Parts: sequence; C-alpha cells; structure tokens
Amino acid sequence: MTGSPHDRYGSDVLATDWRAPRRGRAVETEAALGLVVEEVTTDWCGEVVAVERDLGTLTLEDRRGKRRTFPLGPGFLLEGVPVVLLAPRRAGPVQPTRTASGSVAVPGTKARVARASRIFVEGRHDAELVEKVWGDDLRVEGVVVEYLDGVDDLGEHLADFRPARERKVGVLVDHLVPGSKESRIADAVRRGPHGAHVLVVGHPYVDVWQAVKPGRLGLDAWPRVPRSVEWKKGICQQLGWPHRDQADIARAWKHILGRVGSYADLEPAFLGKVEELIDFVTQEQT
Repeated sequence: MTGSPHDRYGSDVLATDWRAPRRGRAVETEAALGLVVEEVTTDWCGEVVAVERDLGTLTLEDRRGKRRTFPLGPGFLLEGVPVVLLAPRRAGPVQPTRTASGSVAVPGTKARVARASRIFVEGRHDAELVEKVWGDDLRVEGVVVEYLDGVDDLGEHLADFRPARERKVGVLVDHLVPGSKESRIADAVRRGPHGAHVLVVGHPYVDVWQAVKPGRLGLDAWPRVPRSVEWKKGICQQLGWPHRDQADIARAWKHILGRVGSYADLEPAFLGKVEELIDFVTQEQT
C-alpha cells in the first residue's frame, strides 16, 4: 500500500534506514587542539587543550576555564554531529644529529659485540628509561643492561654472575639514602667478596618515575604518597589517572616515558649516576 497526502503515517517505512541514529552516524575525527566538542553523557562542552595518547584521554576546557578529562573514543558531538575522537597522528621521524644522551649521533655505526661487564638496574621501568636515553651509546660500547626485579637478592645475582677484573658489574639502585634498606644492601656488597669489581650507586627517589622532571608532565612537583599506599598507584590516583590494575600502571609509565626525549628531561641526580656506571664498566683495566 502506497502513501497518500491523507496518509497520516506517510510512505513505506522500509524505504528509509529506520535504524539510523537521529543525529547521524558517528564519524572518526582527530582530537586536534582547539577543537570544540561536547561530551554527551555530561553535556560538558569545551575546547580540546590536551590529548594524552598513551593514557587514551583528552582534556576539555570550558568557557569558564575549568578543565575535565575524558576517555578518547565515542560519545562526543562536534557541531551537533556525533564523532569518535582519536589521538592526532604522529609526525614523521626526523634524523637526529645527537643521541638522547647528548652524544654526537653517527648514522650507520654498528653495535659492538657485548662486553662481559654488565649494568644491573632494579626493575623494568629503570631499564626502559636507561635504554631510551642511553641506548645508542650502550650499543656502541657493547654494554648490556639487565633488570633484577628488586635488589633484595642482589648478593645472589652477583654470586651467580661472578664479577672479575674483566667482568665488572655496575648497579643502579632506587632510593639509595642513608639508613634505607637499599643502603644496607649496597654496603654489604662493597664489603663482600665481589666488592672490588662491583660499583653500586643510586639516586634518592622512591621510584625511577621521579627521575623524570615533573615539569615534563605539567607538574610543579611529584605528589607525596602516604607510606601506607603503594607508591605508583598513589601517584596515579593523585594525578587522576586510571590505577585499578597493573595494566593501568603500565599505561601510566608509558605516558611518563613518552615525555622523555633526551637527558634534558631527567633529573641531574639520576643522570650523573648512570654516566658513572657506564664509565665504570667500559673503563679498561690498567
């Protein structure tokens, strides 16, 4: 039956896409800085002032200057049209003239065969930070960095490795301050049978995250976390980042590490200790 001017229900409903959303289907759009959008569940309307690719979030600032953070993805309107907001595409790589540590970059330089000497660091995040800033230098020097998953068993690791004149070990320790557990472990190593061929140094920070200058994350200082709270989770909680499980912590670290481009983004107390370890394990015995 066809419709007529007097048909109160109009023409055949199957002739149109009755499933189509009232405002139209959402389209993918880059969350470019300056874009003004509305978040549909809260009616929050504002300008995109920050996009955190690693955390999967964007920050909107309303006309009063107030800011709020939302997950990237669907749930936004752009000029009344539904959009799926995506992180902007990364710019293409530029050939560096210096390494991240500040050394002169030499394109085409092959990695040296690994030395017998090693650098040990406490955890995966320490190793990833050292790799990001000093990786090119370490490959040229043939130095391998290994992480220990904590320093409680450092003595056992050294006994297995058996440091010697041509097989030295440099150890980077978190929170190496007087009276700490880490300082007692370091003193025991220095007095132990391998002390002559092992150098233990450390930085004063509770965790290697603090070796990244807070300004690189838009902070005046790293938040203080009560001792009763796991430090990384406490940091994420105070900064308003997801912190439910280890996957959230991993994403937070990826975000922090993404703010590190070179040695200039790290605290001097950390820089000097890593350089000291590299010199120790690469210095030829006389």
